[in-house]
Amino acid sequence: MAQNIFGSSRRKLTLLYSIVMIIFLVVLIFAMHKTMEWSITSEQARELMDTASNVAEAQEYFNQHPEIVLDDTIAYKSTNDRLFFYVFDNEGRLLNFARASFRIEPFILDTIAQEKVEPGGVTVFSKPGSENTRKARIMLTAQQVRDDEGHATQTVYVGKDVTAMYNGMEKATYALAFLGAIALVIATIVGHVLSGKAMIPLRQAYEKQRQFAADASHELRTPLAVVMASAELLQNDPSIKSPFLRQVIDDVRDEVKKMTKLVSDLLVVARSDNKALKLKPQKFNLSALIEQTARLMQPLAEQKKIDLQAENLPKVEIQADEQKIRQLVLILVDNAVKYTPDGGRVSVRYESTEKGRVRFSVSDTGIGIAKEDQAKVFDRFYRVDKARSREMGGNGLGLAIAQEIVHLHKGRIWIQSELGQGTTFFVELRTKFK
Repeated sequence: MAQNIFGSSRRKLTLLYSIVMIIFLVVLIFAMHKTMEWSITSEQARELMDTASNVAEAQEYFNQHPEIVLDDTIAYKSTNDRLFFYVFDNEGRLLNFARASFRIEPFILDTIAQEKVEPGGVTVFSKPGSENTRKARIMLTAQQVRDDEGHATQTVYVGKDVTAMYNGMEKATYALAFLGAIALVIATIVGHVLSGKAMIPLRQAYEKQRQFAADASHELRTPLAVVMASAELLQNDPSIKSPFLRQVIDDVRDEVKKMTKLVSDLLVVARSDNKALKLKPQKFNLSALIEQTARLMQPLAEQKKIDLQAENLPKVEIQADEQKIRQLVLILVDNAVKYTPDGGRVSVRYESTEKGRVRFSVSDTGIGIAKEDQAKVFDRFYRVDKARSREMGGNGLGLAIAQEIVHLHKGRIWIQSELGQGTTFFVELRTKFK
């Protein structure tokens, strides 16, 4: 049990640490990607704006001196191999250009024709790739050319093929994500190791507390037995005539019985934690055991006028620890009777299941258990109705012990309940214990 508790806590800590690291890594990579994108875009945009201004000034000069013949080759050489420009008049005629690559020129001209480029702004356009071509990205800006009267007569479109830059940025992001994933794996392993080291003092404290519970439970059994024997002697002493004293003796006896049961349950739990509970499997009739246990609870059921049904069960033989299974059935039937109002009904019956297994259920028409409490009923010392449990002498260990018995037999136990409509506990066990 302790191993499961600390192992589960360690895994939860590691998972939580991993989630935090993943979120941090994703945010970091996203921020770095955006930072690189902003850095590249801003530098390229500044270069395009400067180039557009230069081309616009040159075009204005050529407009003012029409006698100058513009050499396309010279114009092209004034830009690098990725820069290009096109000059159009207001009627859409191409006046001057330094051509882009034939691979992206149709896309550029189509973008310009659709008037997607605003003068004075810089925009990045993407062209989806095909099977034989990769995705292309171009950065475009526009600058108007004005005449002597200040009217815009022409427009210069300057752009740059930034595909390689963006591809490089994407590769850098992927590389960063890959390195981050490796770092995350290493950090998770380190976190798991460190969480294990952090559990050491907690485990030691838990072991001491568990050992104390086991020692205290064991040591308390003898004095409680002495007190119980003394109370019974006083109860049978005819010389005690006072009703008050007899009531005090009865109260002492009842409280000692409750304390004895609590100590016994604590000892079972402590032995379970220490893995000291040993099973003694043997073949026996489960139906006869259930019916006998139900008969033991019949007087309590009759006091509350509860109809307790656990008869005429088909004979089923299983191999298990008979005393532990008897304790399991007793806990479930006892709980059902305690939490069923007067005049209610409690029944034990078999359920259909796969071959090699046996399943039985204990149902009642009691107070029921809310959905939010059903997952906690098997926790130690947890009581749904604390006031009522205390009044009935419950200590919150019964169902925890029942679950431990089932797990020791490699079975399973679960619950179905509706608030105010009753509760059903299901137990499934192997017919042969290995």
